[in-house]
Amino acid sequence: MAQLTYAVTGVASGIGAELARILKDQGHRVIGFDIRETAANVDRFIPLDLNDAASIAAAAGQVGEALDGLCNNAGLPPRDGLEETILQVNFLGTRAFTHAMLPWMRPDASILNMASRAGHGWRDAVEQVKRLGALTRRDQLARFIATEKLDATRCYNLTKEAVILWTLAEAEAMVQRGLRINSLSPGGIATGILGDFQRVFGAKMARNLERAGRAGKPEEIAEIAAFVLSPESNWLKGADIAIDGGMGAFNQSDMMDLHCLRLRHEETAA
Repeated sequence: MAQLTYAVTGVASGIGAELARILKDQGHRVIGFDIRETAANVDRFIPLDLNDAASIAAAAGQVGEALDGLCNNAGLPPRDGLEETILQVNFLGTRAFTHAMLPWMRPDASILNMASRAGHGWRDAVEQVKRLGALTRRDQLARFIATEKLDATRCYNLTKEAVILWTLAEAEAMVQRGLRINSLSPGGIATGILGDFQRVFGAKMARNLERAGRAGKPEEIAEIAAFVLSPESNWLKGADIAIDGGMGAFNQSDMMDLHCLRLRHEETAA
């Protein structure tokens, strides 16, 4: 396999750290970005604060080499008091960083955005997502939050809805540039921020984890991310892929009362 060069944000921990490790194990070159410096599984580290427009521009400007892929993995969980920062880091900053990185992308390069199962309510929130998408600066966010009456949990969910819809919106333009863009939507992953989601989503999340049998592992998400970034997935464009241990399927089946479609065990035994 030829050596490729990938950029990974949020590389210091969790899924980003596992993705960097896997890419390095595959023989690739990794440029890592994070607010917290790390030397683990990266060939180069570039500091990046997605909450700061100057840092975004500076980080992208330091790349200086052609890229075969970018994984936008960095993000914040739902935490009270961080409403503006969640909107900025998870969506506005990520979107700005991606566009700043486009000049470094080789033809056929892959862009992968880390969304979430929490973003799968986007169908009921399209207009609000569009209003967020119309913003371009952090100093617009306080008014937006007040007008929309958002708390930290809604800010988080909204950013993940926005990441999914932004991926869809960019798909054709990226194809015209010779690139491709996709998103992943993990659910219930055992990283350092799992406790934030358990606190916010409470009994609902506990029930989902019980039905799935366990939380997901960061490396399980990273393995799929590595494939979506790779040339082997070249026909995958504009897709959102749920990786949640079946949680989404369980909930949709309940909502649509699909249990009647299942064969009973005694029927399959016959």
